Amino acid sequence: MADRALITGGAGFIGLHLARRLLADGTDVILLDDFSRGRTDEEFAHLRADVTVVEHDLRLPLPPDKIAPVDDVYHLAAVVGVRRSNEMPARVLTTNILATVHLLDWCTRTSPRSVFLSSTSEIADGAVGLGLATLPAGEQVPYVLPDTRLPRASYSLSKVVSETLMWQGGHDFRVRIGRYHNVYGPRMGYSHVIPQFIERLLAEENPFRIHGAHQTRAFCHVDDAVAATVALTGLPGAGPLLANIGNDREETDARDLAERLFAVADRKPDVEVLPPPPGSPDRRLPDLTALRGLAGYEPRIDLDTGLRRTYEWYAANRREPR
Repeated sequence: MADRALITGGAGFIGLHLARRLLADGTDVILLDDFSRGRTDEEFAHLRADVTVVEHDLRLPLPPDKIAPVDDVYHLAAVVGVRRSNEMPARVLTTNILATVHLLDWCTRTSPRSVFLSSTSEIADGAVGLGLATLPAGEQVPYVLPDTRLPRASYSLSKVVSETLMWQGGHDFRVRIGRYHNVYGPRMGYSHVIPQFIERLLAEENPFRIHGAHQTRAFCHVDDAVAATVALTGLPGAGPLLANIGNDREETDARDLAERLFAVADRKPDVEVLPPPPGSPDRRLPDLTALRGLAGYEPRIDLDTGLRRTYEWYAANRREPR
C-alpha cells in the first residue's frame, strides 16, 4: 500500500473514483488538475477536504518543488472523447503527449515507486478493423493507423506515443500501463454513449435515436476499473507491465444497451435506427488474460446493476437543459 499517491486529472471521472478508493485504503492523495475539464461540483467539494489539490497545466513542465515525492503516480490527465478528437485533434495530440513528457520528466527527478499510465482500447481498433487481429483483442495486437488524416486518430496516436515514452523512459520506477475499455459510471460527463442515452431518456426523447444499433461493446463499471488499476499498479517486479482493463463478460450492442436503459427508466419510446458515427468500430472486446494472470482480477459489477446506479446518479444530478 502506498503512503502517498499523485493522481493527474484527479478532478475528472476516473480520477475522483480512484481518489476515493485510495483514501479508503489509507493513502494520502494529491490531485493534480488544470480544471479545463475536471469538475468542481459538490462531489469534488466533499472530496477536497480529504486530499491535497494542485492546479497545474501539464502542457507546461511541472516544477520539481511543486509536489513532494510520492510512492505511486496515476497519470490519468488527458483530453478524451470522440467529439473532442474530431473537433480539436491537434490539441488532443499535443496536450496528451506533452502531459506525458512533462510528467515523465518529473518522475525521473523524483523517483516514485510506480507510475500507472491510463491508455485506451482504441489502440487495437485499427488492426481489428483491417482483419489483422481478432477479438477478443490482447495487448500484443499491432497498432495500425489506416488514415492519419482522420481527426479521431489523434487520441489513439497520443496514447501510443505516451505508452512508448513510459515504456522506454521509465528506468527508475515501475511502469504499469492499463488500456481502459469502455469504462462508465456516475459523473462521467456527457461525451459517451451511456450518459448520452440517459440524458435523452430523462428528456423523454421520442423517437429515441440509436446510431449504429448493431455495434457491440463490453462496458466496464468504474469501480471495477479502479480496482484493476490499483491492483496493477501495486504489482511487484521491476519490468514494465501492460494490461487491458475492462469487463469481457457482457458484450452488448447499442440496441440492447438502449433497451436495458429503457427498463431502468420505465419508458418505451419508439426507436429510430441511424448509421453509426464515422470511424466508429463495429465491435470492441478486450482479452483480459493478462490482467487475470497478473492480478487475479475479475469484474464484479454486472451491466444491469451498473446501468441502474449510473442512471440514478444522472437522474439525481440533472444539468440545465441546453
